[in-house]
Amino acid sequence: MNAPRWLRSWLRLGALAGLLAVASLPAFAGIDGQYPELRKAFPEATRFGDVEGNPPAAAVYQGDKVVGYAFETVMVAPVPAYSGKPINILVAIGADGAIRSARVLHQEEPILLVGIPVQKLYDFVDRYIGHHVDDQIVVGNGGGGGTHIDAISSATVTSMVANETIMNAALKVAASRHIIAGAGGDEAGSEVTVRRDRYQRADWPALVANGAIGHLHLTRQQVADAFQGQPESGLVDDPTAPPPAGHGADNFIDLWFADVTPPTVGRNLLGEAAYADLMKRLGQGDTAVAVMANGIYSFKGLGYVRGGIFDRVHLIQDGRLVLFHDTDLVQMGGSPLAGKPDFAEQAIFIVRHAVAASGFDAVRPWTLQLMVNRQIGPLQSIYHTFTTDYHMPPGYTTAPASAGGGDRSAAPKALWEQVWLGRKLDIALLLAGLGTLTLILAFQDWLVRYPHLLERIRVGFLVYTLVYIGWYSLAQLSVVNIFTFIHSVLNSFQWSTFLMDPLVFILWVFVAATLLLLGRGVYCGWLCPFGALQVLVNKLARRFKVPQFEFPPYVHERLWAIKYIILLVLFGISLQSVATAEHYAEVEPFKTAITLHFARSWGFVLYAVALVAVSAFNNKFYCRYVCPLGAGLAVSGRFHLFEWLRRRKECGRPCQICANECEVRAINQIGQINFNECHYCLDCQVTYANDHKCPPLVERRKKRERAARPLPTPVVLSGMPPAGDRPGTTPTIPTNG
Repeated sequence: MNAPRWLRSWLRLGALAGLLAVASLPAFAGIDGQYPELRKAFPEATRFGDVEGNPPAAAVYQGDKVVGYAFETVMVAPVPAYSGKPINILVAIGADGAIRSARVLHQEEPILLVGIPVQKLYDFVDRYIGHHVDDQIVVGNGGGGGTHIDAISSATVTSMVANETIMNAALKVAASRHIIAGAGGDEAGSEVTVRRDRYQRADWPALVANGAIGHLHLTRQQVADAFQGQPESGLVDDPTAPPPAGHGADNFIDLWFADVTPPTVGRNLLGEAAYADLMKRLGQGDTAVAVMANGIYSFKGLGYVRGGIFDRVHLIQDGRLVLFHDTDLVQMGGSPLAGKPDFAEQAIFIVRHAVAASGFDAVRPWTLQLMVNRQIGPLQSIYHTFTTDYHMPPGYTTAPASAGGGDRSAAPKALWEQVWLGRKLDIALLLAGLGTLTLILAFQDWLVRYPHLLERIRVGFLVYTLVYIGWYSLAQLSVVNIFTFIHSVLNSFQWSTFLMDPLVFILWVFVAATLLLLGRGVYCGWLCPFGALQVLVNKLARRFKVPQFEFPPYVHERLWAIKYIILLVLFGISLQSVATAEHYAEVEPFKTAITLHFARSWGFVLYAVALVAVSAFNNKFYCRYVCPLGAGLAVSGRFHLFEWLRRRKECGRPCQICANECEVRAINQIGQINFNECHYCLDCQVTYANDHKCPPLVERRKKRERAARPLPTPVVLSGMPPAGDRPGTTPTIPTNG
């Protein structure tokens, strides 16, 4: 059947429009379809390609000519940031090697999530536009070569990671597409390697003389001069301030460093056993650098934390920055090397070639950078960088060994294994603490008989929890950990994800065991750093006779429900996005008070301080009524296997001593313990074993005392006649002697 003429005309127009749309697809099918802003970076482009190749990048064309490349850094150089996850940046480079565009696509840095405005990171990344891919970019002010870019104030580590991410990724893409020759001297690096078969005895002066040990010496006056004209710190003990008269030549830092991979350096400096142990830790291509120093400035600084980065000392080679994570640290003990000075601070850092993908080549020249910071406000610092060059002596290098030769270690271990090996001491201290707590729980029936001893043990353990587990190790658990685990189980569970943080992993295993056996109380009462802070503050307040306030029983029981409602809301949000749930999980003050040591914006600090202050008047107010983590643990541990907290039939009928004295009021009026709310402080067990306080025991003790009391001896009063001579008594009959 013939269609109407008007319909045929519309069909023709539709087909023509379809053909035009298909013809125009190549102009929008490339990476610019996902990121339209790339068209501004390449106004001359006629089309954009798809992401392809190794490393992955999309070509940009002007006609048939390639005028540049665009790529996401997470696909090229995923450098772990302070959060443990990489910052993903969209970078565009021209065919001449110039960086045309850089924009942050995703980041999960805690200091930027709710602390410092994320716009500061965006502005920092914008500064790379116009630089060349092989420029030597140095974060912070300082001498030496390269271009210096100011770090984000109070986010130095994040700044250095962003720098390494952009420049490392840009170099790799530029080298792979032949925009520049090589990437960090791959051709040169392939010609020579470190000699593992050459060893000569040497002393400290000899190794210094041949350049095997490098040196950076700064006096107090040199550092003060470097900061001249900058804002003053205002701190009394600011090490960068102008020194007192006559102290300008004092050591600010006297730093020595060496690549200890060559046997002549490592075996002499570390000793045979320590060197052999270090070599076992190194994977293929890894390098170990020893750093030793005296002076008033620490090269470790504040970066030595869980998942953190050392923000003061790092290496640079061919414009690429090499950062050291806490997992790269190896403790350095005493040295048998003759002539070696005594150092107050020394450590070994491992440059992990396979993990960092840094392309670091130990046999080529590199530079050690020391970043010195001056604190000019609660959240503001300024920086100056000092540098010194290093080149391995030629006698320690040789041509690559033939196949099967050389002294190379086995294939590198998995990243989580390297993390665990790098934190052996921290793990040992945590296991020792958990072992101590296990003994406390196992022998609680004996300990409660000695209340003064138990009180000292409990206070000491809470201090350990707050200082070591919390402020030092940053192993404060969070409700977000629960959501992450649930989502991992429901999606693609991998043990390696959780093994990346050994202390948190070990804590969760212990908490899971105690939840199954005894309920939520063990963690909340003994292992939560913020909970420990509240208890210690309350104990101090009671010592100063601060009055305590408690809600009426009916109000108290209804306030319990708040934390469960918060848990449900956060869990619902996590079903959509764990990252969003983490943002709203700021209802937990843990990040402010424990992880960031109160170094945040005033709103978060005020909230955390208010909760700590309330605990002085109402013990563990936050734990009892607000904490979603406690609610999650209560739900998880509801059906525990054992109840080691003993009770008597008289408890609550009529005795109310334990109910009145319970620090979290988890004992009801009929004497039953609510294990969903109990924090396992053992106070009720101390009363249970006290025969001067627990009424049933007091009564039994008094009965025993009465039974053991001797009968009174008859007493004869002087002046009274014998019993038989008194009326009504039997006379005494004398006997002949």
